Amino acid sequence: MRLILSRKGFDSSAGGCPSPIFPDGSLYPLPIPDPLSTIPFNALEFAGENIGSLVEDLTRRRHAGDEGAHLDPDMYRDALARERGWRPLLGQTGAAQGHLRRRGVTGGDLFLYFGLFRPVEKAGGQWHFVKGSPARHILWGWMAVGRVAAVDELEGNTLGWARYHPHFNLGPDANNTLYISGDRAALPGQGQSLPGAGIFPRLDERLVLTHPGSSRPSAWRLPKCLYPEPGREPLTYHTNRWRWEPDKEDPATYCRLQSAARGQEFVLDIDQYPGATEWLAGLIRKLGESWRQ
Repeated sequence: MRLILSRKGFDSSAGGCPSPIFPDGSLYPLPIPDPLSTIPFNALEFAGENIGSLVEDLTRRRHAGDEGAHLDPDMYRDALARERGWRPLLGQTGAAQGHLRRRGVTGGDLFLYFGLFRPVEKAGGQWHFVKGSPARHILWGWMAVGRVAAVDELEGNTLGWARYHPHFNLGPDANNTLYISGDRAALPGQGQSLPGAGIFPRLDERLVLTHPGSSRPSAWRLPKCLYPEPGREPLTYHTNRWRWEPDKEDPATYCRLQSAARGQEFVLDIDQYPGATEWLAGLIRKLGESWRQ
């Protein structure tokens, strides 16, 4: 089974700022701008907030509410009106899809989404980032793959419920691929299967990848079970051993990783990593909210 650590949402290059952590601790990964998308930011809502207004506030009007939003991965059922049959899905193409294809990502594998987040507050009727607050990489959702579909090969109105998705607007592209969530996530050794997709709705320190106190979001603290001991293939894009080291403060529990600045999809064969499925199952059971709830 493959685990894919998947970087998604606003950051310094895509969108120009982090996604928000609201005062109540809730997380919302802002979809990146997309001029080809037929879904404007203004059409999206989260917890009563219009996402177009939020994007305008946080980017200081560098992006407008009527711009297209690349709603991908699409994980929040209430973001839009849905057609019958909707379920969470992710689109991928280009070099990132080539990487997923070469690594054999298929049905039964699991995407674990992370993004760059920073606390926000509202003053004078507008949202802004809390002064002096750090930006951190944080896990915000998961999706077990139930089906993989090449967009160019879909005939007629196949997957008609998904035709709003921005990957249907790319034009002919043999690499354009959809990953559609399954009903359940079956993690080896975990007995009863888990919900096939969902979000981590609120900040919890167990979801934070960035090492505590680090000024660099890309300096991560991970569970020791993900450390590439000899004989284990490391997380893709992170095969250089200098990136990894035992955690100085608590080497029995954690390891450190200097994560790659480039790349969207980092793939790990978790069959080589005893303990990884227990860690994943714990996050989903204790902190996750299924899309069917």
